[in-house]
Amino acid sequence: MTGIIKKRIQSLGFTLIEVILALGLTSLILGLLSTGVFLVADDWNRNSDVLDQSLDEALAILQIDRSLHGAFPHSFTNEETLSRQLFFTGEDDYLSWVSTVSPQRSAGLTTWELYSVAGEGTYLTLVPAYSDNPRSRLDEAEPMLLFPGYEVEFSYLYEELDENKVWIEEWEAQELLSLPLAVYVRFTPVDDEKELLEIVARIRNNQHRSIQPNDLEIRDL
Repeated sequence: MTGIIKKRIQSLGFTLIEVILALGLTSLILGLLSTGVFLVADDWNRNSDVLDQSLDEALAILQIDRSLHGAFPHSFTNEETLSRQLFFTGEDDYLSWVSTVSPQRSAGLTTWELYSVAGEGTYLTLVPAYSDNPRSRLDEAEPMLLFPGYEVEFSYLYEELDENKVWIEEWEAQELLSLPLAVYVRFTPVDDEKELLEIVARIRNNQHRSIQPNDLEIRDL
């Protein structure tokens, strides 16, 4: 009886070859799993980088959109003519304006400046707006590269004397004595793999309470 039990126990054991084969298969499976985990982690990191970049761009677009909605008809005194003028200069590739919105949530008005440099991208400059012309502070401030690899274009909504609304490529508040009704901003990527970014912002506070808009036709500018 005892001999039969020993034979059964021996028959339930593993030979050396079986143990080696089992270890080899285990190592192979672990190697495949580790390779799969590495590939998934690497893909996750790449997607996370793209997501972070997209979130950064989305937040920047949101800030600019809010700033344009909060554009303010900031007035200052021209030291040469002693006349009151509004600060807002818009071209097809450049825009500077004063807004009630500040990305740093600082008190008071903030002067914004957006423009692009060929081969580099779109730059943003921020300085505080006081009661004077903020042009000198913008010239002295250090701009930041906001959108690398993007070129920016602007259009401005103008209402003619017959109440017909048209988009124009320039806006000089010192001559028109008012801000545009809306601003269209288009960020065009140099790299085709990036997405086009657009903003259409309506300016509600486009007229100064005491400085009346100029009735000069826009075509005469």
